[in-house]
Amino acid sequence: MNYFNRHVAVRHILEERQLAALIFFGMTNVRYLSGFSGTDGVFICTSSETIFLTDSRYTTQAQNQVIADRVVCYSNKLQAVADELASLRLARAGFDADAISVALFDKLKGLIASETELVPCGAELEALRACKDSDEIFFLKQAADLNRQAFEAVLPKIVPGVSEKAIALELEFTLKRLGGEENSFDFIVASGDRGALPHGVASDKIIKDGELVTIDFGTRVGGYCSDETVTVAVGNVEGKLRQIFDIVLEAHDSALREVKAGIKIATLDQIARDYIKEQGYGEFFGHGLGHGVGLDIHEFPSVSSRSTESLQEGMIITIEPGIYIPNLGGVRIEDSVIVTASGYELLTRIPKLFRQAGC
Repeated sequence: MNYFNRHVAVRHILEERQLAALIFFGMTNVRYLSGFSGTDGVFICTSSETIFLTDSRYTTQAQNQVIADRVVCYSNKLQAVADELASLRLARAGFDADAISVALFDKLKGLIASETELVPCGAELEALRACKDSDEIFFLKQAADLNRQAFEAVLPKIVPGVSEKAIALELEFTLKRLGGEENSFDFIVASGDRGALPHGVASDKIIKDGELVTIDFGTRVGGYCSDETVTVAVGNVEGKLRQIFDIVLEAHDSALREVKAGIKIATLDQIARDYIKEQGYGEFFGHGLGHGVGLDIHEFPSVSSRSTESLQEGMIITIEPGIYIPNLGGVRIEDSVIVTASGYELLTRIPKLFRQAGC
């Protein structure tokens, strides 16, 4: 991982915001900037130095993992941060405001010297991890390939009489046997009328003949997430369910064809949304078209109608339109892609055409 470039990006923010330092409490950014994969720590970046702080549980791990000029072991996190700020005599120190509570901020403010101003930072930090480098893409590709292998192994087991939870567990076990670190999120396995639940986490419901099954799953490799949704048929699926499958697939493909650096994200969302609306199902597609993926399963940018951003080369986003009809069922089809200058590269590799489970 090129941590030097990441530290340079933080120092650009220091210059833009006229800050003497940035303090990172959120563990995802701490990992991104230092390489530390533990669960507790703080990363401080100044114009000339990087400092990693953690407690005695992680001293050895930090020595083996962390890229920083100094590693400090603390017994009290906030006091250690205050001590560092005092020793550095900083006038203005920014912090990742989304990562700490108001209560923690008040405690920290009570510990620091009055001459140090704490400056909340938010939107300016979102873009730090937006465009992935080659090392990150390597891990993301590995995670996506584990999805493909696991799904093909489990597909024959999606048959009438099996529960949604059994399928979710089989996917989880298969992914871990293949080398996945942990689930990216709680797997969604939603069959029959439960397909109308966009976040229908696997239940005890038994899968039946003639149903669609929507499966949204992912694993982590090197800390990076895969994210993919496949909707498959169990037995003979016709009529309205087959119709909405074809509509969602076309909406997915239409948006995918327009992915490239420079396109407005809201325009991309509109392409899929307008098509679904034209087919008479606009009210049944309520969520955004997708999101960024990386160390977090949902990260910048949000791919929705509310976005004011444009796609940039190196962003990893999902394209996942859906139709969810209460008391009937639903369809979601999702791929993760790398945005390129002229288009995109698929990360996820499971075929998205209409297909039968159990074979």
